Amino acid sequence: MSHSTLPRPAHETAHEARTGTAPEGAGETEGHSGVWPRSAGPLARGDLAVCGVPLTGLADRFGTPAYVLDEDEIRTRCRSYLQAFPDADVYYAAKAFLCRAMAHWVQEEGLGLDVCSAGELELAVTTGFPPDRIVLHGNAKSPDDLRTALRLGVGRIVIDSTSEIARLAAALPAGARQKVLVRVVPGIAAGGHAKIRTGTDDQKFGLSLADGSAQHAIARSLGQPRLQLVGLHCHLGSQITTVKPYLSAVRRMVGLLARVHEQHGITLPELDLGGGHGVAYRPGEPALDIAVLGARIRAELARGCAAACLPVPRLAVEPGRAIAGPAGVALYRVLAVKQTAGHRFVAVDGGMSDNPRPALYGVRYAPRLVGRSPSATPEPMTVVGRHCEAGDVLATDVLLPGDIRPGDLLAVPVAGAYHLSMASGYNLVGRPPVIAVADGRARLLVRRESLADIQERDIGL
Repeated sequence: MSHSTLPRPAHETAHEARTGTAPEGAGETEGHSGVWPRSAGPLARGDLAVCGVPLTGLADRFGTPAYVLDEDEIRTRCRSYLQAFPDADVYYAAKAFLCRAMAHWVQEEGLGLDVCSAGELELAVTTGFPPDRIVLHGNAKSPDDLRTALRLGVGRIVIDSTSEIARLAAALPAGARQKVLVRVVPGIAAGGHAKIRTGTDDQKFGLSLADGSAQHAIARSLGQPRLQLVGLHCHLGSQITTVKPYLSAVRRMVGLLARVHEQHGITLPELDLGGGHGVAYRPGEPALDIAVLGARIRAELARGCAAACLPVPRLAVEPGRAIAGPAGVALYRVLAVKQTAGHRFVAVDGGMSDNPRPALYGVRYAPRLVGRSPSATPEPMTVVGRHCEAGDVLATDVLLPGDIRPGDLLAVPVAGAYHLSMASGYNLVGRPPVIAVADGRARLLVRRESLADIQERDIGL
């Protein structure tokens, strides 16, 4: 059953009536999407199934907190990108979520991989991912990151600072050449929060177009015989829900490609526009329309290159959240319900150690009760975690049934990206497992971190 026909719980419809944010059809630059995997469907007694697997059964079998990942949703979203960006390279951004199964799915669907560390790179390659289909990023790559990338034969390394140019060239053996791109800061502000905007000069990533740092890095890279500069890279930020910033980036990057051709007499064959494609976390929120994005970017790139008398470079994009995020559901068990100073708190058995994003960025989610049919009307509540921080809040001012009680099961959609990948060991509670569901079956991908795992790392007094 598609999520467009999934009956929405009372707290969603009540929210729409109160705020006027009912889902709409896709617009020219924005789409409105449901927040549950396409396979999600209602069952008897208020339960919910993903890929035909009841969420209550998963909670009973694997415990909570837990992450549930819809394999078909992942694969479908990979294919959507290949359709939206034909004749382009689509690299899945591993920082959103990575495990061996995820790397395998992405490879089978024909995507490359974008990694940020030796750890992500090693996991992917030892899973069988072709290293020449991997791009290594990072504003401060460690010596181990670079050594591992060169040892494994990574396809491309993104230069993020001028000091990295000489360091990388010196690490290459005689006679070897490494393909690189220079990360350019185009001076474009875009993204859902100040902490995830990376296209402006006031953050740590890349080399500025405005002050000439990017041009200097390009010249330095071209002067290193062991480096093969194959193109330019930029990344504007995360949770971008409109096409306009990407079109602005295309124009500025084509302008730089033209200046490189004029000053150095070379035509760079590749242009990587990064990712940051926004998704809806709550009903009625905007989501970037990937089909529209692909068509508009390709048209703008062709137009700009024609005006500059340049051949069209091979395009690359790096989606992460937009592939993994909507495929995931987080499950929590209610531990306590408390009324304090006019606020009603619902405390669950997870929190900021398995999802720090609300504390970091103020992200808002739409949890719902599953496993029973409520008999009370919805009331505004705040879902909080179990950790010793006042800021350990998972969802603020959400409508949940007034009879919610300890033992109830809450499901939180859009939990596939930046949850486990950002999870911490705070309070030593252990990180949750990841369970894949497909064709009515469930299997464990990543087991729960146990107290024994934690104690093994503590080697003694």
